[in-house]
Amino acid sequence: MEFFQHTHKSLLESSKPTIKRELLESIDWNQKLICIKGFRGVGKTTFLLDYIRKTYPESNSVLYINLNNFYFTKRKISSFADEFAKRGGKVLILDQIQKYPEWSEDLKKCVTDIPELKIIFTSSPVLRIAEDNPDLDGIASINHLEGLSFREYLNHQTGSNFDFYTFDELVKNHVKIAKKIVAEVRPLAYFDDYLKQGYFPYFMDDPNFYVNKLLKHINLALEIDVPYINQIELKYLSKLRKLLHIIATETPFTPNVSKLATAVQTSRATVMNYLKYLKNAKLIHMLHSNGDDDQIKKPDKVYLHNTNLIYAIAPNNTGNLNLRQTFFYNQVGYKCQLRTSPKSDFCVDGKYHFIVGGRKLDPTRDIYAASDVIEIGEGNKIPLWLFGFLY
Repeated sequence: MEFFQHTHKSLLESSKPTIKRELLESIDWNQKLICIKGFRGVGKTTFLLDYIRKTYPESNSVLYINLNNFYFTKRKISSFADEFAKRGGKVLILDQIQKYPEWSEDLKKCVTDIPELKIIFTSSPVLRIAEDNPDLDGIASINHLEGLSFREYLNHQTGSNFDFYTFDELVKNHVKIAKKIVAEVRPLAYFDDYLKQGYFPYFMDDPNFYVNKLLKHINLALEIDVPYINQIELKYLSKLRKLLHIIATETPFTPNVSKLATAVQTSRATVMNYLKYLKNAKLIHMLHSNGDDDQIKKPDKVYLHNTNLIYAIAPNNTGNLNLRQTFFYNQVGYKCQLRTSPKSDFCVDGKYHFIVGGRKLDPTRDIYAASDVIEIGEGNKIPLWLFGFLY
């Protein structure tokens, strides 16, 4: 216990500058069991340490531990939590819960046997917290830490403090909102850098190694998270990697599952499973006509999850169309439901039809345009960068 308390204190004292994440303010921290899911390198550990500094600056009643520690190969979480609570502990933070094999049973035991203890834990996005563990359904509050929005990135780079907006607010008041922002900064001066290396917070460490670090996290997700959680034999890893590379070099595209199966040398059913695994790992987005994200049905279109992935995996596919549509899907899809539209690129929340492109887009009365390379829009024409202000 003393070792973990010392490590906890050292982590809090040795912190580097961090970026304020909006999720910190939107989580109901009164819940007894809170999960933070997110891709590798998205900043989950930093997020938790920021929460501790803000909420428990001098308290010994909170403890952060990383389940990478070999100590938990012989000690049950429930036993450790019980000892911690008896020593006066109130909040136990468990980083990387997927590293612990019996995590769901032990978490349920903690909730049942130690009701006075709050547990916050992080996990890979691949881990199905409630779906595969009915005992935790309705008990665990599940929250997703996405990469930085363009707003969060812009605030950090310029020292600003711009607010976020709902999608309806952006659509109805985009001219007023854009004018307010442009009066303080020139967002387009930062937009291209964000598309290339602004989604993950480690751009602050050394931009020159950003792509290398991102590639490392992509490979770790493919080599560890996806196979371990989905019980895929490692001999099939090369097929999964090949599929991701095909997607990256061709997006946005309508997948032909038969051709993909031939290219990857596997079955159609396996390709569909692989697409599901890549989506759950937050490596791709799949767009469906019904908006229900039916993982059994073939998607109408496939995109990479964010624009930084394009530069890392397929730098030859960084054309304007790909970057613009991927950005729109990534930023809008986090807060809204997206589906294919019969008359545009995307239908948002079942009522807004959007085409996504450059400054020359000419929207009609019932179609909106998300236009790149404009600072301020007019009518149904909205600056693309402004959709980075939804969180």
